[in-house]
Amino acid sequence: MSKSKEDYEAALARLQLALVETQVKAMAEGWKICVVLEGRDAAGKDGAIKRITEHLSPRNTRIVALPKPSDRERGQWFLQRYVAQLPSAGEFVIFNRSWYNRAGVERVMGFSTPAEQETFLREAPAFEAMLTDSGIKLVKYWLDITKEEQAERLDARRSDPLRQLKVSPLDAEAQKKWDAYSQARDDMLIRTDSEASPWWCLTTNKKKRARLNLIRHLLGQLGAPDIEAPDPDTLFRFEAEAIKDGRLAP
Repeated sequence: MSKSKEDYEAALARLQLALVETQVKAMAEGWKICVVLEGRDAAGKDGAIKRITEHLSPRNTRIVALPKPSDRERGQWFLQRYVAQLPSAGEFVIFNRSWYNRAGVERVMGFSTPAEQETFLREAPAFEAMLTDSGIKLVKYWLDITKEEQAERLDARRSDPLRQLKVSPLDAEAQKKWDAYSQARDDMLIRTDSEASPWWCLTTNKKKRARLNLIRHLLGQLGAPDIEAPDPDTLFRFEAEAIKDGRLAP
């Protein structure tokens, strides 16, 4: 094992132990933890979730990755089916994509109307304020990646038989509609960032670095002691200037 891999594995093990200790406290005190992971296709959401949850309690940890809505769900208030997935006392819930589908893939692919998308962008900050007011610890991450790195990862995914379950028909659109996804991202971040529920942006071209910084930040948000602060060049609080100054991939 190379020195760099040894260092990564050791750092990851320390952070995973801190996650376990934090969950023990969360379960004892009845915390309701809700983590939202959004980002480009192939930005590393699945890998980050795997490292976060690897040693956590299966009974008190849920990963939510909802399929497309049923006919009945399409007739509901859009946020209704997500409400049913929110954490109860002592639970840690991670959304692998979330209600923000409406501001991202639905917008770019035309799966909802402009009026529905506008309603969502108007409602989301108020909805999230209600969640935090109710005692839910809500942390939102946007995982960002460059167009070139995304292309390499999508190609690797298609050529690896063990990754065939990760291949989606929408993968082909990720590169074709890159600019449309960029505009949707920018509008979403600007419209739904708030003091009650801020967006945290993570650059993920370097997967291992991104995972470590994400876990460090999450632990910090949950009040874990003696955790090193994340690298501000890798993980930072969203601000509009990041769209133009190169921190977010154009």
